[in-house]
Amino acid sequence: MLSWAVTFLIIALIAGILGFGGIAGTASGIAQVLFTLFLILFLISLVMGRRVPRV
Repeated sequence: MLSWAVTFLIIALIAGILGFGGIAGTASGIAQVLFTLFLILFLISLVMGRRVPRV
């Protein structure tokens, strides 16, 4: 998921440099959503993975 966020960020940067404002805005919005979702899932897995098994 993080790789998709980076991919859309690169697409947004290239589109912004070339002057495609609509595509750049859309790609950066998608990158922000994916990065936020990645962070939320990462924190959940970090908390849930720390459980000590009972014997």
